[in-house]
Amino acid sequence: MFALQGAKLKMASPEPKGLVLFTRESLELMEQRIAKKHSEEHEEDLKPNTDLEVGKELPFVYGNLPQGMVSEPLEDVDPYYQNKNTFMVLNKKRKIFRFNATWCTLSPFNSIRRATVKILVHPFFRLLILISVLIDCIFMSLTERPKWGPELQITLLAIYTFEILVKLIARGIWTGSFYFFGDPWNWLDFSVTLFEHITIYSPLNFTPIFRVARSLRILKIIPLNQGVKSYVGILLQCLKKLTGIIILTLFFLIIFSLIGMGFFMGNLKHKCFRWPQENETEILHNRTRNPCYIRETENFYYLEGERYALLCGNRSDASQCPEGYACIKTGMNPDNGYTNFDNFGWALLALFRLVMQDYPEALYHQILYASGKVYMIFFIIISFWFAFYMTSLFLGILAMSYEEEKRTAAEKTKKIETEFQHTLLQEENEAAEAKTTQIEMKKRSPTSMITSLDMLDDATIRHKEEHKKSQKRCPLCWYKFAKIFLIWNCSPCWVKLKEFVHVIMMHPFTDLFLTICIILNIYFLAMECYPMSAATSNILSIGNLVFIGIFTTEMILKIIAMHPYGYFQVGWNIYDSAIVFLGLAELFLANIHGLDAFRLLRVLRIFKLGKYWPTFEILKLTLIKSLVALNDLILLLFTFLFFSAVVGTRLLGLCYKAYVYNLDKDCQLPRWHMMDFFHSFLNVFRILCGEWIETLWDCFDIAGQFSCVPFYMMVISIGNFLIFYLFLALVSSFSSCNAATHAENEEAKNLQRAMARIKKGICFVLSKILCKRLNVPKDTVDNVNVKENISDHTLSELSNTEDALKDKGKISGTEKTTVTENESQSLLPSPSASETVPIASGESDIENLDNKEIQSKSGYGSSKEKVKPSSSSECSTVDIAISEEEEMIHEHEKPKHLKNSNERRSSPGQISRESKRGKIWRNIRKTCCKIVENSFFKCFIGLVTLLSTGALAFEDIYINQRKTIKILLEYADMIFTYIFILEMLLKWVAYGFKAYFTNGWHRLDFMVVIVFCLNLIGKSQELKLLMSIKFLRALRVLSQFERMKVVVRALMKTTLPALNVFLVCLMIWLAYSIIGVNLFAGTFYECIDPTSGERFSTYEVSNGSECESLVFNESMPWENAKLNFDNVGNSFLSLLQVATFNGWITIMNSAVDSTGVNMQPDFEANIYMYCYFIGFIIIGLFLPLTMLVGVILANFNKQKIKQGGSNIFITGKQEKQYLTLKKLMYKDSQKIPRPGNKFQRFIFDLVTSQAFNIIIMVLICFQAITLMIQSDEQSRQMDTAVLWLQLLFVILYTGECVLKLIAFRCNYFTSGWNILDFIVVIFSITGLLLPLIGEYYFVSPSFLQLIVLSRIIHILRPGKGPKVFHDLLLPLVLFLPALLNISLLIFLVMFIYAIFGMYNFAYVKKEAGINDVSNFETFGSSMLCLFQVTIFAGWDGMLNAIFNSKWSDCDPDKINPGTQVRGDCGNPIVGIIYFVSYILIAWLIIVNMYIALIMEFVNIGSKKKAKTLSEDDFRKFFQVWKRFDPDGTQYIDSSKLSDFAAALDAPLSMAKPNKGQLVAMDLPMAVGDRIHCLDILLAFTKRVVGKDVRMETLLSEMESGFILANPFKITYEPITTTLKRKQEAVSATIIQRAYKSYRLRQSAKRTSDIHMIDDDREAQATKEDA
Repeated sequence: MFALQGAKLKMASPEPKGLVLFTRESLELMEQRIAKKHSEEHEEDLKPNTDLEVGKELPFVYGNLPQGMVSEPLEDVDPYYQNKNTFMVLNKKRKIFRFNATWCTLSPFNSIRRATVKILVHPFFRLLILISVLIDCIFMSLTERPKWGPELQITLLAIYTFEILVKLIARGIWTGSFYFFGDPWNWLDFSVTLFEHITIYSPLNFTPIFRVARSLRILKIIPLNQGVKSYVGILLQCLKKLTGIIILTLFFLIIFSLIGMGFFMGNLKHKCFRWPQENETEILHNRTRNPCYIRETENFYYLEGERYALLCGNRSDASQCPEGYACIKTGMNPDNGYTNFDNFGWALLALFRLVMQDYPEALYHQILYASGKVYMIFFIIISFWFAFYMTSLFLGILAMSYEEEKRTAAEKTKKIETEFQHTLLQEENEAAEAKTTQIEMKKRSPTSMITSLDMLDDATIRHKEEHKKSQKRCPLCWYKFAKIFLIWNCSPCWVKLKEFVHVIMMHPFTDLFLTICIILNIYFLAMECYPMSAATSNILSIGNLVFIGIFTTEMILKIIAMHPYGYFQVGWNIYDSAIVFLGLAELFLANIHGLDAFRLLRVLRIFKLGKYWPTFEILKLTLIKSLVALNDLILLLFTFLFFSAVVGTRLLGLCYKAYVYNLDKDCQLPRWHMMDFFHSFLNVFRILCGEWIETLWDCFDIAGQFSCVPFYMMVISIGNFLIFYLFLALVSSFSSCNAATHAENEEAKNLQRAMARIKKGICFVLSKILCKRLNVPKDTVDNVNVKENISDHTLSELSNTEDALKDKGKISGTEKTTVTENESQSLLPSPSASETVPIASGESDIENLDNKEIQSKSGYGSSKEKVKPSSSSECSTVDIAISEEEEMIHEHEKPKHLKNSNERRSSPGQISRESKRGKIWRNIRKTCCKIVENSFFKCFIGLVTLLSTGALAFEDIYINQRKTIKILLEYADMIFTYIFILEMLLKWVAYGFKAYFTNGWHRLDFMVVIVFCLNLIGKSQELKLLMSIKFLRALRVLSQFERMKVVVRALMKTTLPALNVFLVCLMIWLAYSIIGVNLFAGTFYECIDPTSGERFSTYEVSNGSECESLVFNESMPWENAKLNFDNVGNSFLSLLQVATFNGWITIMNSAVDSTGVNMQPDFEANIYMYCYFIGFIIIGLFLPLTMLVGVILANFNKQKIKQGGSNIFITGKQEKQYLTLKKLMYKDSQKIPRPGNKFQRFIFDLVTSQAFNIIIMVLICFQAITLMIQSDEQSRQMDTAVLWLQLLFVILYTGECVLKLIAFRCNYFTSGWNILDFIVVIFSITGLLLPLIGEYYFVSPSFLQLIVLSRIIHILRPGKGPKVFHDLLLPLVLFLPALLNISLLIFLVMFIYAIFGMYNFAYVKKEAGINDVSNFETFGSSMLCLFQVTIFAGWDGMLNAIFNSKWSDCDPDKINPGTQVRGDCGNPIVGIIYFVSYILIAWLIIVNMYIALIMEFVNIGSKKKAKTLSEDDFRKFFQVWKRFDPDGTQYIDSSKLSDFAAALDAPLSMAKPNKGQLVAMDLPMAVGDRIHCLDILLAFTKRVVGKDVRMETLLSEMESGFILANPFKITYEPITTTLKRKQEAVSATIIQRAYKSYRLRQSAKRTSDIHMIDDDREAQATKEDA
């Protein structure tokens, strides 16, 4: 019994489970285990336990930690480390530390080391280091150092030195795991600390380097936070996976840079130079260093307001110089010489700028001015397709990495939860057993033992109660206080009052009233503007008081109804009370100067609407949950921003101060500099926003390229990497958010109840009124109600209703088709019903749904519709539904037949006449149906549609000068109109009005026909408004081409469900707009000097009154910025420009310079207003963008699942093309037979060898290097060297071509790659011969060099180049059909907007973003403008030009030659609608395009990792098999099996060493130790997919299929297996060893016997001699 009591006490004691002190015996035992482990052949496959990693807390399953084991060496509880010569230490917080026991360190039992270990693991030591680092960070961010700065620096250095010494002694000086130098962060600390000591005590001046190196101390924050440190490890793993895409991106950048050098080298130096005709020789003489030389810059031609001279070119489509100027290559390149393609470095920078899309419109204009508009194709490829593809790949790999990490974490969490539940269950069982034992012991034990057991139980109960109390948020006393003072149930009268108030406040109409008040308050907040009349201001003030009163009353009544305790338990109630208190505080503090900020807090009332908005609530909770989960990643991003800002200040700050004269003649610092921490932080933030090229040019001027480029590349690469990862993490959170898991609050439900009651009341009143007026029978009303509600139910739910309707239809003699509400109002098909009209497959709007599902729902057997038996169409398999005319006839005849059942029936003659009329009508409809569904008719209509759309492109500003074209277009418009009217009439007759107008695409066609008719009316009546809507004609293209219809449907399905989320984002923008109005309304006005164009200083002009009183400023009034925050509308437009990073710098400059209403701005007078824009970019742009993209991604995945996993942007035909493309990517090139001739066979083996291929690749790379070393205006020696190198490459390529022609003969031209090589050789020889015969300008030498360079794409050739390139290019190739469809839609949208722009903005004054290249005068120029807007580049400049609508900015009476249109003013309202709508549409299309390609990449990657096999995997298997079995014997030698398994692609591959795994497969072997192909394939397949009944069936089908396709020529009789052969080999080895041992023993025995015999003989001989 006492033994049982001891066991019970031991079980209940706080002794830990498995924790043992590390002693000398433990060390000896560990060394013995390590020695035994080394002696064993096979090692155990153990992995570290993730729950016992360094830095994590020890799980509670190991029990409580006694005081005696804190900070003491313990035996490692992780089995993996028990044989790794390590021990474990735990601190008070149970945090795990590991140390090495031996080697290059003191003994674990040494007192000095034990002391340092205790110091190291103590939480206070870590806290001390963290505080020191934070103080150091603050100190480094200071621009002006305090006097005590050196003392603080020495103190911090002493702390860091002490830390390093402690770590060195505690961990030991070695580079292995858990040693000091085994951690890279310790290397960083040691290096920085050592360098600081050298800097301080060395006589050499290391100050500049020291300033930068000491900034690395900021990164010490990372290892001090375990979560941040783990994220760094995760990101480094992601970076390894990104290696392939980084290499591929660099490869393409190099190629495009070389192409840019070939096209544009030296072109940007061409300028318009003043060239007087009278004295040309003198001017030429003056340009050759004559003392009378006039500066060339003064002779250049400058456009108004431009800093650099006008560029020009010699091509016909390039910019031409005005009269008196000649286009000459002279001077420097634009942007201080930093924008050019004159050598490889500058070309690479320009290409990188285009890919990053930083200020690309300026480079477009420069190149198009200098080289011609045809080169816009180059920029479209770079800025759109290449940038889009590389970004998609980058995001795809990051998405895969994040999802993999997320999946791993989920599995780990699930595993921990399972173990925890198992542990809890086990502990409960043990507790139950102990309780039973305790009861038995109480019955049998003496009183003393019962007392001890009771005390133990009391202690256990107290422990549980204390644990429960600790889990509560507040102490118990606070709950008692709340119960006494915050729960008011003291008086019965009060309780009745409370119940009455509760009924009122919880009534649905109360919440409806409060919602209306919130909306009205938002409207009042949005009404504020500048200037504002006194009456309006008074109304807004009164409204503010009213709303504060309403919200205060709401709060008081809810407190009465719910008690204060219950009221403040709800988060929204706390938010409401805070708004009330802030509103009251604003009223009391309104007159106090400096406390106007309370006015800004009114904007918080907007978010009260979220209480009644379930979508807002879901997004809010998801966002909070995501930000909490990603707090370590956010901290890492902020640490990097802080580090970059400090490095920028220390690296470049002094350069800005010393060389500012290179930037400004007056030595004034620019706005964006790095002299202090705040400006440096702003600069880093601007770089991460994508605006870095202009500040980089400034950096070049003050610090040089070698200091600026590394810093900028570091910020761009690492910063964008972190931002993209955070973006994908948030998108993943929003896309996986499930609305069903979020409970709807009571207020939202009340609002829905109130709306339902109102709707029900309105319907009741309307039904009563309609029933009284129309005397509609009840049955008919019920029938209507069923039809109205049909869209809210499925067909299965409405089957009984439809059957009832059929019975009624049979009784009445009428049969009607049922069309749902959703079907008749949208282009989207209803999933619950299908039309039965004779629409061809190319015209129906339901053809791209799941056809099997539709057929199953609307098949003949289960059709719910009734059609006339004789209405079957001869030209369609779909029955013709009864038309409206027939229905009208039936409805007209029905009363006559049913009026009186006793009346006489219709006569036979009458019935005969009616049947004849019906037959004629049906024949007419059949004929029309045959016509409209004829393929030739469809092709004709499609061609006419394209012609009518293309004709719009000719109506530019020059149409009046082209009389013939104008007349032809007028006649063509009439013909197109009549054709489309005729088509519409035919479809009306064929389908009937009901079927025609229930199809969305037909409604679109009808609208376009109306546009055609209005256009003709407008021409006849000369109505410009009717003529200007003709751009809508292009919409007809949507209904004629299936590819566009598929994309439009997919876009609507993915974006329309996100409308609610878009409204939430709009609410956030509204809040920022109202804040902007309160901060900046009326502060953007300024007074500008009309002569210089510069703003007056505040010393000269301080306000608007002084500006208008200036004598010389009569024509220059006090002007406002075109983009401002004077009202909410302007605020929205300004924020849109900030969100697209177009014109945002100008807006921020105006805000930062603002000083007050009607006050003259001053340079950076309000500098901290930058924080408003930073907050908007983070909260108003980044977070809403993640919400929208996440919801669109979720909708995309839903639609993809509905379509069975296929791409939703392709048609059925393209799905087949997709599969064909997939096969072509893995298909082997056509095998060329080996020639019989010995010499040809030798050449064949040479050119097909891997070494020959490598040599050719090296030659191609050397040729690219040859092009890279060229530059503009290089020396003649360099030209000669390059020419000889080109000649050498041509000879080598020609030799290769000749060798392949000899080896392959006529088969050489069966490969496209060989044809490309042959063309390159021909062009290369031509390029060398043309200069010799004097034809220099027949073909450009640079063009020929690029033709030769085209061979570099051999690196991307499947099977020849790196496999990683093939894997990265595969998603693009498979995405090409969908990309083509989306591109067609983008082109159509651009086309429509280009035509609209030509009609409205063709004569706008050329300034800002509208110039000779980008304008709306012609169709081509309009498309160039819209391409810029598509990539969100330069649209702010175009809108700025369109804003010119006043006399001071434009001339409304200006005569435009060749046309009757007068004026060059724009229309601001039309311009805003034009650009904003286009940006939204383009953004939605592009986002879906990104999502589609990223998901394609993710699907390919997930299929590779999944344990499934596809047709491609088997195809690859046989491709590799051909290399090991070239003769097709179907066998390989067992010795080659290991190499074959390693050569396969995943998932069938088996990396080396793999012989043990292959032997374990027990593969059958035939005579000669050969293994059959099928046996290997089946075994490898079984290894991947596992063992399953379905898999066994699949394997048997594979075997039978293989036997049928490849009948055996030789009888297949396996004689053994790999396992048996291995066993035989091992047995033979053992036998051989035993036999050899036996022979050795026998030989040794014989030798000893011989020696004994010899000794005996010698002894006997000696005796005989003696």
